[in-house]
Amino acid sequence: MRVGVPKEIKVHEYRVGMTPASVAELTQAGHEVFVETGAGSGIDFGDDAYIAVGAKILATPQEVFAAADMIVKVKEPQLHEIAWLEPRHTLFTYLHLAADKPQAEALMKSGATCIAYETVTNAQGRLPLLQPMSEVAGRMAVQVGAHYLEKEQGGRGILLGGVPGVAPAKVSILGGGVSGFNAAQMAVGLGADVTIYDVSSTRLAELDALFQNRIKTVYASSAAVARAAENSHLIIGCVLIPGAAAPKLVTREMLKTMKRGSVLVDVAIDQGGCFETSHATTHSDPVYTVEGVIHYCVANMPGAVARTSTFALNNATLPFIVKLAKLGAEGAMRADPHLRNGLNVAGGFITYKAVADDLGLAYRAWE
Repeated sequence: MRVGVPKEIKVHEYRVGMTPASVAELTQAGHEVFVETGAGSGIDFGDDAYIAVGAKILATPQEVFAAADMIVKVKEPQLHEIAWLEPRHTLFTYLHLAADKPQAEALMKSGATCIAYETVTNAQGRLPLLQPMSEVAGRMAVQVGAHYLEKEQGGRGILLGGVPGVAPAKVSILGGGVSGFNAAQMAVGLGADVTIYDVSSTRLAELDALFQNRIKTVYASSAAVARAAENSHLIIGCVLIPGAAAPKLVTREMLKTMKRGSVLVDVAIDQGGCFETSHATTHSDPVYTVEGVIHYCVANMPGAVARTSTFALNNATLPFIVKLAKLGAEGAMRADPHLRNGLNVAGGFITYKAVADDLGLAYRAWE
């Protein structure tokens, strides 16, 4: 198969769909790989590194799309990139379509087969291609939250872990999944007063056992979230409904009860965000303030630690890329129902029901 790796173009997005080591796995198996010049330069993978493992370097993204049968990216394609997709193409990347109707409609119009990292599953029913970036984002959320709690950044002027004789910051984590667990690990390690909220009593019991009473766990009723808003210095939103838009757990009214200079970090912003007042921001302009509360809603958080993120993502995606290259999209999905769960768009239709329902677009199951 002919595989293309274009350069990512979102603001301050330095990750790359395939590292030279990943490309080598394909070229050694007889596949052709086309890489846009400079695609890996943001994390110190020069064109020479790709050439050394058998890739061909092309000057423009248009050339990459034209040469390849499968496009491997990190972030969702922008509308002008989608215009280069054809029905013959397979697109393998993060899509997050439930929060982006224009992208969904454009992908439908392209006729391409679009497989989303975030809805590929495994035998345990988990999301193995979302997990590495969820781990990064969860850990980063605590770092950025601690940073914006500093007075110089407009925050309340609180040290996350406190000091002897001064209480630590109160950190509330909404959602006890992969991101929430990783956020809690970091926050506990820094000495914060951590509470995790979730609607699964089973998951709360697991977290309580994992952290051995170093955290508090609370069932995420509306009243409990409202109390969290009133009492917390840092709230981290880690809510996930696979493929669907995130629910709005913290309302604008709740913000009015929050302490001035407290911080919200919305890890769920790729899926529309879990705070009513959230809107996507970028690494170049990451925060804004509503009702005296700082909002950090960067839609590609892991891009800030692009080298770590690229290696972590490639470790997870490479087996699927190899399978797609060997068998083609249809053959690979028929051979692997977990990869099939990643299919979001095919033949001009939305093929993932949660996305179709959220966006009100035509749904057709893939057969």
